[in-house]
Amino acid sequence: MYKLLIFVSTFLFFENVYAQKMHGIAMHGIPKYDSNFTHLTYVNPNAPKGGNLKFGVYGSFDNLNRVAFKGSKAAGLGYINDTLMRRVWDEAFTLYGLIAEHAEMPEDRSSITFFINPEARFHDGSAITRDDVLFSLETFQTKGTPNQKKTYGKVLETEMIGENGIKMNFINNEDKELPLIIAGFLPIIPKKYYEKLDVTKTFLDIPLGSGPYTIDEIDPGRKITYSRVKDYWAKDLPVNKGHYNFDTLTYDYYKDSNVLLEAFKVGDYDYRREYNAQRWQTNYDFPAIDRGDVILKEMKNDRPTGMNALVMNSRKEIFSNPRVREALSYAYDHEWINKILYNNAYTRTDSYFDNSPLASSGLPTEEELVLLEPWKDQLPNEIFNKIYKPPISDGSGMPRENLRIAKKILEEEGWKIENGKLTKDNKEFVFEFLIVSPSVERIALAFQKTLETLGITMNVRTVDSSQYQARMLNYDFDMIKNTWRVSLSPGNEQQFYWGSEVGKNDGSKNYAGVDSPVVDFLIEKLIGAKTREELTTTIHALDRVLLWGHYVIPLYHSGIDRIAYWDFLEYPDNIPLYGIVIESWWANKEKALILQN
Repeated sequence: MYKLLIFVSTFLFFENVYAQKMHGIAMHGIPKYDSNFTHLTYVNPNAPKGGNLKFGVYGSFDNLNRVAFKGSKAAGLGYINDTLMRRVWDEAFTLYGLIAEHAEMPEDRSSITFFINPEARFHDGSAITRDDVLFSLETFQTKGTPNQKKTYGKVLETEMIGENGIKMNFINNEDKELPLIIAGFLPIIPKKYYEKLDVTKTFLDIPLGSGPYTIDEIDPGRKITYSRVKDYWAKDLPVNKGHYNFDTLTYDYYKDSNVLLEAFKVGDYDYRREYNAQRWQTNYDFPAIDRGDVILKEMKNDRPTGMNALVMNSRKEIFSNPRVREALSYAYDHEWINKILYNNAYTRTDSYFDNSPLASSGLPTEEELVLLEPWKDQLPNEIFNKIYKPPISDGSGMPRENLRIAKKILEEEGWKIENGKLTKDNKEFVFEFLIVSPSVERIALAFQKTLETLGITMNVRTVDSSQYQARMLNYDFDMIKNTWRVSLSPGNEQQFYWGSEVGKNDGSKNYAGVDSPVVDFLIEKLIGAKTREELTTTIHALDRVLLWGHYVIPLYHSGIDRIAYWDFLEYPDNIPLYGIVIESWWANKEKALILQN
């Protein structure tokens, strides 16, 4: 029987470094739940099992391989592979034992030892072993995304400890987040299955997993169904209690966003999260709501919104100049777009960590200046003497004053209007805005209209999801719309978003092409932060450098989750810090039968 070891303050001496036994690991401070916890506070531990949950997904898929970063991975793949420890959603960044029954880690975080739960099993009944953990680590070190290679590459060597321990020694102890990244984000894949494959290639064969669900049926590009593993080895662990209650999860794919919404209205799928505030206000009036069969909810959340923005690819010559990128931001008329297209439903974003204490504000503090001033000759003066705010218009649809500022900046950078076209060195200012969703087209066309006033030609091109993903993979675009999501404990993912090294290789999310030694320095400081205060100060400094780099044109955000669901779905009363956790929902079978009839 699985039993979590007690979290103690005793230190075990190993190889001249004190290590602490722990049932959970927190990025900063100590875990909220003690070693005797029975379930998380935001679940119903007695939630009934059974029923089916159907999702609607926009786009397509052509890949079931967790390792290969090419192609489009199917939704829900995360459910088939367990990790060493499980992250929870009512703490900033804390993990508790899963495949790893417990862990030992020295105070300086120079290594971590995971002790494998002897009950841990793959779906075929075979044991999850240290060899599988080592194989998974080495696979993602050498075959994963650029960020995975860089992050997991910080494991210098491994040792087998006792009967079921695997110790990972790090290159140094500067990355304080690394033990948590390995614990919570490294999918443990079965060596016996994946060692026979070229893991860099996509595939559509059903892989062997270990998680709460396994793939039951696929229709490539159209539909994938997962079935709950009835004898799932970890179903009664405290961190899993009350989760994974549906017998099946189905993801139906749609290639038109309007059809996707209409399918929900007639019950073709059960749960929908609405990200478009204007559509929420105008398109959610249909008979099933009047009957009470569909429930609409707005739930406030306390998580950072991240950056939702128009992204200029600074790898392209036309966007290599930060002042030119700044000029284009004056042509984006947020006030008019928010009023006409979204009924003033949104707030303008002015931070990469908006809606949280991690967002920078005012001028840099003394603590931030310690980080920024050594780089003063590589940073714009505005960072030190001006508060960042995106340009504001009068909302008339033609931001004349802002366009005058944009024109002045462009002229200072050598661009002139000739015969109605903006030119420099006999080259016209022409670029392409690549989109995949029709909902983005309205923003694109409004932006296109104001850019024309400056003599700039922006061509709007819509492609299907597979072509879009392929072009994103190798940064084959001028401008896109993208959202970078963040947590309350940012860390290594910031390297994947903005790091210069990963941005020079295919497959990162550094779509803007940020190539800045200041940004790299601040990311390293961030992942090495020892306290919450140090992390917050570093994030504020990083936020300022990214904002004043004008890599993106910030759009808008909302601190509200808008969800619609058919009335047979139920969820716990307690909504955690990060918002809705769909894994904790369940089906009311009596209501489901009524709706089916």
